[in-house]
Amino acid sequence: MAKLVKQPLTWFKFNPQVRRHFDESGLPALGESLKVRQIQPVLAKPDGTLIAGERRFRAAALVGMTELEVIISDEPLTDTQIKVVQLAENVHRADLKDIEKYKGCEELLRLNPGWNNKALAEHLHLSESAITKYLSPSRCIPEVQQALEAGRIGIAACYEISRVPADQQSELLHHALDGASRDELAKRVRKPKQADTPQVRMKRIVCPLSSGVSITVSGADLSLDDFIESLSEAQKEARKAREQSLDAKTFSAVMKDKAKKGAGQ
Repeated sequence: MAKLVKQPLTWFKFNPQVRRHFDESGLPALGESLKVRQIQPVLAKPDGTLIAGERRFRAAALVGMTELEVIISDEPLTDTQIKVVQLAENVHRADLKDIEKYKGCEELLRLNPGWNNKALAEHLHLSESAITKYLSPSRCIPEVQQALEAGRIGIAACYEISRVPADQQSELLHHALDGASRDELAKRVRKPKQADTPQVRMKRIVCPLSSGVSITVSGADLSLDDFIESLSEAQKEARKAREQSLDAKTFSAVMKDKAKKGAGQ
């Protein structure tokens, strides 16, 4: 049965874990908060090997604390179980680097040859689409992986680059390094696939949904790509409006005003 105790910092041991990079700037504040109250214990094996909580350990040591509350797991944990605990603890945090998410997921698949993306997603309590994105560097050329490692691109850009053949990835990487957004990269991904397909254009595209809602997009010479991009832009604006607590009527009025201003520029 696992037990909660206090142990001196000298009791703990370390093995390589999922997190490789620690934000040193945030450690002093974390350490001071630990002095007041340690809300979340660290997790360790009976021999003191830290399973989860190295950042809390570093913060405590930095501010001169001598002990930490720790949950000692008395059941033997496999490498897979340890990695799942470490990755699940950190994957939702903004300070866990994209390269660490990729390598953590990749290592879990290596340790468990029978797992697929769906199984990994279930163990980490993530969507299968998130796992697909985190593993996208494995489908990229070395230059893309190196850019991700160096923090020059993020996992979103890496995912878009992974969707094209290897001989086209250098060009997309160049655009990403020049500051192209994920949406801009996605647009470039779609173009090669549709280069030989004639674009049928309409002034009005109507999309009835099974829910009974009908979505209509109108404009000059609209293609299916234009329809998709318009819906994406509208979705972003609607989400911003929701964050600002706007209702549907106000949102519509705001967008009309923006459109008028844009047309007048």
